[in-house]
Amino acid sequence: MNIIDFIIFLVFTLGVVVFGCSFFRKGSSADEFTSAGHSIPGWVVGMSIFATYVSSISYIGYPGKAFASNWNAFVFSLSIPIASYFAAKYFVPFYRHGGSVSAYTFLEEKFGPWARLYASACYLLTQIARMGSILYLLAVPMYILMGWNIHLVIIATSVCIIIYSMLGGLKAVIWADAIQGIILIGGAVLCLGILMFSMPEGPMQTFQLVINSPEGNKFSLGAFTSDLTSSTFWVCLIYGIFINLQNYGIDQNYVQRYHASKTDEDAKFSALFGGYLFIPVSALFFMIGSALYAYYTAGVAELPAEIAAKPDYVFPYFIVNGLPVGLRGLLIASIFAAGMSTVSTSVTSAATVLLTDYFRPFFLKVRNAADRLRHHDTKDHHKHQKLELAILRLSSIGVGVLGIIVAIAMLSVESIIDAWWTLSSIFSGGMLGLFLLGCMPRRINPAAALIACICGVMVIAWISLADILDLPGVHLHQYLSIVLGTSAIFLVGFFITWLWQDAKKK
Repeated sequence: MNIIDFIIFLVFTLGVVVFGCSFFRKGSSADEFTSAGHSIPGWVVGMSIFATYVSSISYIGYPGKAFASNWNAFVFSLSIPIASYFAAKYFVPFYRHGGSVSAYTFLEEKFGPWARLYASACYLLTQIARMGSILYLLAVPMYILMGWNIHLVIIATSVCIIIYSMLGGLKAVIWADAIQGIILIGGAVLCLGILMFSMPEGPMQTFQLVINSPEGNKFSLGAFTSDLTSSTFWVCLIYGIFINLQNYGIDQNYVQRYHASKTDEDAKFSALFGGYLFIPVSALFFMIGSALYAYYTAGVAELPAEIAAKPDYVFPYFIVNGLPVGLRGLLIASIFAAGMSTVSTSVTSAATVLLTDYFRPFFLKVRNAADRLRHHDTKDHHKHQKLELAILRLSSIGVGVLGIIVAIAMLSVESIIDAWWTLSSIFSGGMLGLFLLGCMPRRINPAAALIACICGVMVIAWISLADILDLPGVHLHQYLSIVLGTSAIFLVGFFITWLWQDAKKK
């Protein structure tokens, strides 16, 4: 790595850490840490939502997926407008006027403490898996560039992210995300331009080689069949609709951003802007993967067999060997921008969930807004605020350490995007089904909701483990675990409540 590239990368990384730490305020409160004082402009929050979507999974995983196969995974992005619309129309007003920064207080009010604990535990597992995936992908370029120990890169990167997330809180995370989002878009556009204009016969040769590849059209979005055992267009679309509705509807990352916006209108705009911006940018990443395929197929440069066998390594390899000095450093900085923004968001939101859903109700005896007001009236208010801030910062460290452990475990994974989508589908645990039950006009019996959750978890376990353990019955694609788990929870809860009410009338 040229010294100029290294300086660009180092200045950017340290600059983000220093910028995030600049939001540290000695007298800040837990509410300031978790909701940024409700003071952030809508476009900044929207860029933060976008940057949270565009993690290293997108920056490296999407090009790797398009290089190795096709654009099937892009169908996930096409489902986002549906979730964005529902977020702006229903979720934002619901949470802005709900009185709690936690996405899971609502579930406790509807079904009892168990529902809050179930949903928040599923969320924490999902975020730790996400952090591990992204930290791994952050370390890959540095391993290829310099041959540094990949374990040490994961640890050092995590420490930098934890420091500014822990000190600056949500305000630091959101503003850093907005800057990182701009940088990562610029870096990706420049990279695609270099790839396409390096082709011997010009940019159009890229499209010819990709469309006419021996494997078939690599721009394909997947088969339009009813097969539920493979990653068809419909399986990816249904998965995307469910996972994005869950993201916007019950994901703490998004709920905190709704609260951080200045006004209701700003919050609605941020939900639409962040989601819609992801569609063209994700297409840009897939196009980079297709262009990489054409670039190496045309013989512009040679791709070692060991790199070609690991699709997630192809884009970093090109950055190292195919980009000019200076731009190489910018691209590495862009990848770090994508990863740091998402990991910092996960750290802050997971710490918030640990405070609001575990420490407050069980150790600090604070379950709702009324309890918080009583604490504010006591002489120990200042002491209580310091304790909550300490819990948030220690939780940030703990979550970061768990993310490091998962990242190291990810070293043996072949395709990071497949691993992440599978883990997120399993750990999500059908939270969306429980949330939809709570939103029903008819009051759902809490016991029925509990039975429904047990059924949903059993469905998810069956789909996820069927291939691994060779269980009897129909084997479905693992992406469908969240779809069928959510459906099972909703339908079973509704049906049992209907039977119970019918028996009660008789």
